[in-house]
Amino acid sequence: MSTTESEAPVSLPEGLCRRTWERIVTERRLVEVTADDGSALRTLTSPMTPEPVGQVRVFVSEDEAEPVAKLVYVGLAVEMIGLDSHMVFAFTRGGSPIPHFTLDSVQGQGTYAFHLDLIPRADLGTHLPYLDWAYEPLTETYEEVSTWSGLSKAAIGPRQNAMMSPWMLVNRADADAFVAIGSAVTTYLEHWFGLLDAEVPSEVLADVEDTDLVARDARSRALVFSPEVDKVWAQISRLIGEESAEDVRTHLLDNEVRA
Repeated sequence: MSTTESEAPVSLPEGLCRRTWERIVTERRLVEVTADDGSALRTLTSPMTPEPVGQVRVFVSEDEAEPVAKLVYVGLAVEMIGLDSHMVFAFTRGGSPIPHFTLDSVQGQGTYAFHLDLIPRADLGTHLPYLDWAYEPLTETYEEVSTWSGLSKAAIGPRQNAMMSPWMLVNRADADAFVAIGSAVTTYLEHWFGLLDAEVPSEVLADVEDTDLVARDARSRALVFSPEVDKVWAQISRLIGEESAEDVRTHLLDNEVRA
C-alpha cells in the first residue's frame, strides 16, 4: 500500500498525524508491513457498526544502520460517538539513547486534543548531559506554546506524566490552536531528525553508560502502554473489544513485527 492515500478530504487530527508519519516514513526510508492482501496490517472493527472503524499500520527499516526501527500508526474514527483519534509512535532501536517520537491528535466530544513528545531513553533526573542534548533545544518552543490562547489542560495526571518527558506538549485545544500546533510538531520532528542524523556525542554516551538501554526501554514501554497507567486502553477495549485492543497494544511494546 502506498503511504499516500486517496485524495479524499481528511479531518484536522488525521491530517496532522498523517503528514507527520508520512514524512518519517519517507525520510527514513521505512517499508510497510502489510496484511496478505496488501492492506493495512490490522483493520479494526467494532460491534457498534458494521463498517471498519480504524487501522494499524506498521513500518520498519530494512537498513540495520537506520536508527529508527519501527513506526506504528493507529487510527480510530467512529462518527456515531464523535471520535476521531490518530496516533503515531516512531521507535528507535533498543540499544540507542535517541528518544522515541510520538504524536497523538484527537477530536472528540466537541473539542480537539493532542500530545507531542520525545520519549526518554534514560532517567532525565540523573543524566544532565543527555537531557541537554536530547531536550534543551526544545525549550523555547515548549515555553512559547504554553503561552498560547485556545489551549486548556488535558486529562492526564502526574503518574502518566512521569512516564514521558517534561517537554511533552499535551492539551485540549480549540480549532485555531490545534491548527497552530503543527508548527511545534515540525520543530520537535526536525530536532528529532537532527538527533537521528548526527553521531551521538561522546559525552552523552559516557553519561548513559550506566543505563541498560535495552532493558530500560522494555520497562518504559510496558509502563507507557500499560492499561493500568493509561486509561485510554479501557476506552479502546470498549470500542473494538478487549482482544483487538490487546493486539494493538502489543505492536507498541517492542520493535518486533507481528503478522
